[in-house]
Amino acid sequence: MHAVEVRSTASMIEAMAKTSCYAFAMESLVIGNEGAFAFRLAVCLVLGAVTGVERELRNKPAGISTHCFVMAGACLFTFASITIDPNSPARIAAQVVSGVGFLGAGMILKSENNKVKNLTTAAAIWFAAAIGMVVGLGWYLVGAMATVYAIVVPRIPHVKSWLRSDFDE
Repeated sequence: MHAVEVRSTASMIEAMAKTSCYAFAMESLVIGNEGAFAFRLAVCLVLGAVTGVERELRNKPAGISTHCFVMAGACLFTFASITIDPNSPARIAAQVVSGVGFLGAGMILKSENNKVKNLTTAAAIWFAAAIGMVVGLGWYLVGAMATVYAIVVPRIPHVKSWLRSDFDE
């Protein structure tokens, strides 16, 4: 009967070791911020898709995927920043602004006749990062208002089109 006790004790120790390793693994995977981040990510997906659709309808190079990635990336950096050090989220924010500015600069092209192209697309990417950052901070209404702004602004007629219509009459 003594051998049975030893086996059951060994089994118990093995089961405890497995359970505590599993519990440790789960603790390191789940930190409690996943729900808040998932919601922010979903908001970025919706806002990025809406903004991206507007750009794709105008046949611009940066569309749905680009805007969704930029917004979600900026959101992730911002969310991580406020989670890691809530006292100074501006450190990461400053890096996001300059990094996305570099990405936008790569989109701007100068054609053979010295005409600059994709300037608005680069600005839209920079603005998408800003929307992602405010969503990362949890400012959802600000993000939604900024998305409406991003859709309205490219639809404002250019002054040149106003002048052309005046000269045509």
